[in-house]
Order: sequence, then structure tokens, then C-alpha cells
Amino acid sequence: MIDLLRGLSDTALLFAGIGAVLVVATLVAETLRWRADGPSAVIDNLVARIRAWWVMAAVVGLGFLGGRIGMTLLFALISLFALREFITLTPTRRGDYWALVAAFYVVLPYQYWLVYSDWYGMYTLLIPVYAFLFLPILSTIGGDTTGYLERTSKVQWGLMVSVFCISHVPALLNLQIDGYEGRNLLLIAFLVIVVQSSDVLQYVWGKLCGRRLIAPRLSPSKTVEGFIGGVASASALGAALWWITPFTPLQAALLALAINLMGFFGGLVMSAIKRDRGIKDWGHMIEGHGGMLDRLDSVCFAAPVFFHLVRYWWA
Repeated sequence: MIDLLRGLSDTALLFAGIGAVLVVATLVAETLRWRADGPSAVIDNLVARIRAWWVMAAVVGLGFLGGRIGMTLLFALISLFALREFITLTPTRRGDYWALVAAFYVVLPYQYWLVYSDWYGMYTLLIPVYAFLFLPILSTIGGDTTGYLERTSKVQWGLMVSVFCISHVPALLNLQIDGYEGRNLLLIAFLVIVVQSSDVLQYVWGKLCGRRLIAPRLSPSKTVEGFIGGVASASALGAALWWITPFTPLQAALLALAINLMGFFGGLVMSAIKRDRGIKDWGHMIEGHGGMLDRLDSVCFAAPVFFHLVRYWWA
């Protein structure tokens, strides 16, 4: 009971801090827009992003209020939208009908049911083993061999990124950590805040002092200076958030560094896919942020690494 009350107190304090940051960011952005001589695409984009952050913070807050069930359902819906974006922008053929039906209506809900049931052995194998083997079999039913390898890999990769990786976020609720009972929701908060802050801070540092592009053919906005400044700043933020975790400040900083690096390289991978498809954003679902995958590309790659590091060393 004491641990539960402490978790509720820390959660309330954390969300109060997030609210305060968003209020300050809103005031700064609106002041900049008011003082601007005319329309500014950069300021308008900043305002749109902050407004979207208000909505996202409210949605995540509702998920927190729903506890284990709420967070699992929330991320299942996020995976559904993300998978839809991925499949929509990586066209398939009629021969993939049954594979897509299985992906959306069997594999996705079953993956999240396994996570909710805490069947570790199955939710870590369902997609990378069983789905990878059986979905290509379903794609052969129609007898369509045109672009078969590319088509099956699209469905497999979509499930891997949009469902398997994202499902590791609510899976954090399954970890049994001594002295941390009833507080696992804060692990999700730590992961999301640190990784998303890294994205924002990389953008800010890049605008302030970015000179050398780090991967111009993949992402023309990412710079060496932005990468170093953003990752370092977000890792320091992770260290400052050690009090909501079972980690020491040093451990929190090292874990933050690991997930920030994974988030950065995950963003490059997803940018490579977008360049291959000839698109700028995965969608337009979130104002100022593009699609669901545009906002979660870094979390997709960071979540499994964070989950297994915590599970191996602390659970």
C-alpha cells in the first residue's frame, strides 16, 4: 500500500511538472508569434507541435488513469494506427489479403493479449518467429508471385515495428522489481519522456548551432551538433528523473543514453523507409507531427531495448 501511494504521488508530481513545462512552452510560443513581424513557418510549426503535445499528454494521462488495462488498450490502438500507416504507404497486392487480415485481426490483438496476460515466452516470439513464418504462407494462397519477397517483407516489417516493438511499452508493467511494486507506470513515463525529449532537443540544438549534416541523404534536418547536444541533454534529463525509477542517477543516465541512441538510429531507419517510398511524413494524424509513426519512430526502437535491459538487470 505504501509503494502504491508513493507511486500515485510521484505520478501526480510528474504530470504536474509536464503540465508546467507545456504551459511555459505555450506562453513562449504564443509570445514569439505575437512579436513576429509577419507569418513565420517555423513559429507556426512550433505552435502546432506544442498544441499536439497537449493532446498527447492528455491521452497518455487518461491511459495512466486506466492502469494496466488502460495502457494496454492505449498502445494497442497506437499500434493499430501505426500499422495502418505503414501498410498504406507500402502498397501491397490482392494476393496479400489473407496475410493482412491475419496481421490486423489476429496477430495484433493476440500480441497485446499476451502482453496483458504476461506470457513472456509467447509475446517475445509471436511476431519475430511465428508471424514471420506463417504470414508468407498466407500470401501464397492467391498464387501471386509478383514482387512476392518485397510484399511479404513489408507486412513482416510493419508488424515488427508497429506492433512488436511498441507492445514492449505496456510490457514494462509486467516487470516485478523489488521495492518498486505498484509504480511500473512510471517506467513508461521515463521511457516516453526521455526519448521524446531527445527528439525535441536534437531539433532545438540543431536549429541553434547545427552546421554539419549527419546523414543528409536520409534526414536533411539532423546535424552532428544537434545529435550530440540532444542526446547529451536528454540523457541528463534521464538522470534528473531517477527518482521516478528504481535506478540510481548514474544508472538512469546510462539507460537514458542507451535508449536515446536507439531512438536516434531508429529515426534514421524510418527516414530511410520514407525516402524509399518518396514521402515526407507517414501521415497527417497529429497536427505538426505528421503521422503516428513520425512521432513514435524513436520509441519503436528504444522500447524493446529498454524493456530487456530493465528485465535483465532489475527484474
